[in-house]
Amino acid sequence: MKFTHIPFQKTGFFSKIISDFLDQKESIQPYYNNFPNLKGFTAQIQEKGENFSLTTRKELVCVLQDQYRNITASEATLENIKSLENKDTFTVTTGHQLNLFTGPLYFLYKIISTINLSETLAEQFPLKRFVPVYWMATEDHDFEEINYFKFKGKKVTWDRPHGGAVGRFSLEGMQNVFTSFSKQLGDSKNAVYLSELFEKAYVSQTSLSEATRYIANELFKMYGLVILDADDQRLKNIFAPVMKDELLHKTSWSTVSNTTTNLKKEYKVQVNPREINLFYLTENSRERIIENQGQYTIHNTDLIFSKAEILKELENHSDRFSPNVIMRPLYQEVILPNLCYIGGGGELAYWLQLKAYFNTVQIPFPILLLRNSVQIISKKQLKKLHNLDISFEEMFMKQHLLLAKKVKENSEIQFSFADATELLTQQFLALRRIANETDVSFIGAVDAQQRKQLKGLENLEKRLLRAEKRKQVDRIHRIITLQDQLLPNKSLEERQRNFSEYYLAHGHDLIIALKESLKPLEQAFTILEL
Repeated sequence: MKFTHIPFQKTGFFSKIISDFLDQKESIQPYYNNFPNLKGFTAQIQEKGENFSLTTRKELVCVLQDQYRNITASEATLENIKSLENKDTFTVTTGHQLNLFTGPLYFLYKIISTINLSETLAEQFPLKRFVPVYWMATEDHDFEEINYFKFKGKKVTWDRPHGGAVGRFSLEGMQNVFTSFSKQLGDSKNAVYLSELFEKAYVSQTSLSEATRYIANELFKMYGLVILDADDQRLKNIFAPVMKDELLHKTSWSTVSNTTTNLKKEYKVQVNPREINLFYLTENSRERIIENQGQYTIHNTDLIFSKAEILKELENHSDRFSPNVIMRPLYQEVILPNLCYIGGGGELAYWLQLKAYFNTVQIPFPILLLRNSVQIISKKQLKKLHNLDISFEEMFMKQHLLLAKKVKENSEIQFSFADATELLTQQFLALRRIANETDVSFIGAVDAQQRKQLKGLENLEKRLLRAEKRKQVDRIHRIITLQDQLLPNKSLEERQRNFSEYYLAHGHDLIIALKESLKPLEQAFTILEL
């Protein structure tokens, strides 16, 4: 096992807003609190410690102990849960949807980043304790986003009627999924483990949240991971004052809208707030709450509440209220003694829209940390990269640009037209100066001729490149084949493949290798040679 780190920005797969965040550009600084470094964590520990109650800690521990009552948890996890009662214990949190069999590879990277950061902070702040938390997105309702995973390029799909919060879903129809998937695994030792893991999660448990908890616990319990299902009335009671404020004053709408308007001037935003950023949960639905002239209606239902009625409903049944993407981060920070949220680029982009909202409701805004990303490369693929003279950074290039670069590099003749283009540009600059001194109306003709000449050079270069590609057709084919293996569907493999593909080949060594190679605070992309 060997690993290499390269800057996220060098991959070309991260947005401008994330690149500017990593570079701590002045334009993005108003939208986050402390930066993810030791100085930032020192300040965050103090801020969160001063703004988190022992009462909330005790309720949180009670909820977690209840949720783990029927789970075979490790001693490390149980100790971490109990420690949350202590004022010197803090959490590092990541969150993810309840994707079938963990979904894409980056599920692992999120959690291992969270575990590794907790361990790093424990070394740096020995008088404090840091607990890695996986927040299950049990209240999500986008079933089509989570009901499948990809195994060796093919979808393994779970079909069932759906509606409401996915964490509450029963596991009907999962026996058929298990039967189909297990046949694809084979009969190796690692295949047997994966098959048993799937069956014990999805056939033996009763709900999707329980199944997801089972898998995450089995894979990471030895590291003390704590898994939280926040769809709990006791936790929502803690959050109820914030939800009441949202119903009455639409605080998130005004603050997030203003931030979004400002961010849009320079960046692409991820989410747009609604006037009320809460859903109403029933057994089979999760629908938006809409207020109009003092009446609160539940979208796509016949339910209508007066102001007094919906406040009474919130008081008695807080579990029926569910924060959306705008308010979920705030819910997290209200019920957890959290220092840092670890997420992907898209997640951090919408978190950056929320800081003003946090400030308004006086909840400390957590440190944001881009999760580790990984490209796994086999020894065979590594050899091919070397033979084709492709660097780690080059393998992420858009394919047509990579091919053009490598064709030119491997040509017996050098046919870059850069020098000729520069010479031509200089000649036309001289013509423009003459035109300015003699006949200004001549400038238009000069510019037109320049464009024509430059276009002619460009076309000549393209023709020569095509000719070279025909001569190097075998090499081009090998480059395309290799890059398509590494980047399926022209995307990072972590977004396409499921962990089971690599676990089948490497077993638990996969987890160990990731644990050793992921360095959250280095803020770099990891190339892992396995």
